[in-house]
Amino acid sequence: MSFPSRPTGPGRPDDRPTLVILSQVYVPDPASVGQHMHDAAREMVRRGFRVVVYASGRGYHDPSRRYSRRDELDGVLVRRLPLGSFGKGSLAARLAGGGVFLAQALLRAIFTRRLAGVLVSTSPVMASAAGLILAHLRRVPLVFWVMDVNPDQAVATGAVDRGAWSARALESVNRAAARASSRVILLDRFMEDRLTDRWSLAGKAEILPPWSHDSHLDPVAHPDNPFRSERGWNDSLVLMYSGNISPVHPVTPILEAARLLRGEPRLRFVFIGGGAGREEVARAIERDLEQRGATNLELLPYQPLSTLRLSLSAADVHLVTMGRPMVGVVHPSKVYGALRVARPVLFVGPAESHVGEILRRSRAGWQVEPEDVAALVARIRTLLELPPEAFARIGRAASDAGEEFSEARLSRRLGEIVAEAVGKSPIAPAGTETVS
Repeated sequence: MSFPSRPTGPGRPDDRPTLVILSQVYVPDPASVGQHMHDAAREMVRRGFRVVVYASGRGYHDPSRRYSRRDELDGVLVRRLPLGSFGKGSLAARLAGGGVFLAQALLRAIFTRRLAGVLVSTSPVMASAAGLILAHLRRVPLVFWVMDVNPDQAVATGAVDRGAWSARALESVNRAAARASSRVILLDRFMEDRLTDRWSLAGKAEILPPWSHDSHLDPVAHPDNPFRSERGWNDSLVLMYSGNISPVHPVTPILEAARLLRGEPRLRFVFIGGGAGREEVARAIERDLEQRGATNLELLPYQPLSTLRLSLSAADVHLVTMGRPMVGVVHPSKVYGALRVARPVLFVGPAESHVGEILRRSRAGWQVEPEDVAALVARIRTLLELPPEAFARIGRAASDAGEEFSEARLSRRLGEIVAEAVGKSPIAPAGTETVS
């Protein structure tokens, strides 16, 4: 879906109020944050804003990948900056890349004409600092979209100590940005519980989950799916983990379960994506091949949005994981893609969490505590016995649950929040516009 921009040219200056978005990651980079940022930017264009995004010119996971310096995507003006990412190989590389990116973005954004507001997320982790400075210097509203909570995430993974100066500095910056923001968007009630008092968010916090990318997702039946048939999965029960493979979403329990279930020839454990945990999966595959000459694990790269419906639909069950310390800190948005393609979810994570609540409410899958590998193995064995009609029934429940997290509804709500915060209404209220 694309949206028309207001015509400009000689004698037709673009006099729309401008929203600046600072996001190290942006489409076509496959990281989820960038895709959601583009949905938000596109929605603000639909509402009559001129939207300028400053993003990295290099891939987030793969800095050797280069993107064009200037783009216009769905009416959004994208300006990509050099040396904006050094990859995720180490914390130092991530911080250096983020710092270089923000310095460039801030210098460019300060001179943006007709600036009406600033939207930042948590990519990179210090984006809130740049947003705070820009909003203060230009005296415009700031909207802070908290995709994950730091330094909590870094502390929980052992990357930094809670008392380290870097952790204290990041906490101070994020708290200051939150207090200065007109609105702070949080992803679930667990995040709200963690941050409301700590960041003084009373009256300005909005809970808004991320959404599935509906325009790229719809269920594809297994017999009609070339992604599944080309890989020889037609007679297999495919358990798929698709997305960022990260220490905050640990895959160790899944790899241990796969090891214990080597004797089940129908089972395939498929990992699609990248991130710091990808190497752990690769090592497990290599170890299997050395010891047994065979493996029930597969590892594939991120799939482009154009084929995402095929890759996600190729699964029989989607695996979603979250470490216990990460409740209220991160949000495993991969669950929404699984629901959208009508596939059951097996959640390896705490029952008291956002995904745990979704599954209890919808009966769209199963939950296993992250430390209980024996229970995970037992649950997977029961899946081998489920008849096709049971998978279809649970898949329908997943599809019904996914309607709550539709892109159209949630991105429109985000647009309302940002427009209210900025205090500009270039066009009629949402729901009255013509969209083509």
